[in-house]
Amino acid sequence: MDKVYKTVLNHAMYEIEEKKSRFIASVKPVSTEEEAAEFIEELKSKYWDANHNVYAYYIGGKNIIQKFSDDGEPSGTAGLPVLEVIKKMGLRDLVVVVTRYFGGTLLGAAGLIRAYGKSASMGIEAAQIVTKKLCTQVNIVLEYTLFGKVQNILISEGFTIKDVIYEQDVEIIVFVPCDDVETFIDMINEATNARAIIQKGDSCYITLDSQGKIII
Repeated sequence: MDKVYKTVLNHAMYEIEEKKSRFIASVKPVSTEEEAAEFIEELKSKYWDANHNVYAYYIGGKNIIQKFSDDGEPSGTAGLPVLEVIKKMGLRDLVVVVTRYFGGTLLGAAGLIRAYGKSASMGIEAAQIVTKKLCTQVNIVLEYTLFGKVQNILISEGFTIKDVIYEQDVEIIVFVPCDDVETFIDMINEATNARAIIQKGDSCYITLDSQGKIII
């Protein structure tokens, strides 16, 4: 299981025009090959009158699944460039379909590679690239007098605070990278002279934007 990986957050579309040919990139996050195939068929039905519905997908994890199709374009000029964009951007768990409506002017192999690659790249950017990080939820309960100190440590060390609950004591819910949990607990115990109640919760992937801020 990858501890950190990049993918896209949303389903998005982006359209460009090259020598009167329309290239429509449709991008979607997926977790299985079945989801990718379903999306591809959905786009083929939607754009049934298009000249080409080129696609590529890359699904990571224990078994990497990658596939592409030129859908009638010259071999290596369409699906492969789309897949290469996905891989060069370091992404996984997404499918990209680029639909082409031919505008009457031949683009040549280099022109097709450039157009399909550009369309895929712009579509992926529109779908918002995010980072998935495997973390353990850690709950810290402490007295109000210790809250400021601990909060400053968490912020300065770059830990992701999910929530702060103010009751009789303060409860801070923190997402901690799985490999750092024991070190994190030692750090909090040292900072509070072991006066905090610390409880480890479940592990899960959290989603971070390009600034490292959590997306709920």
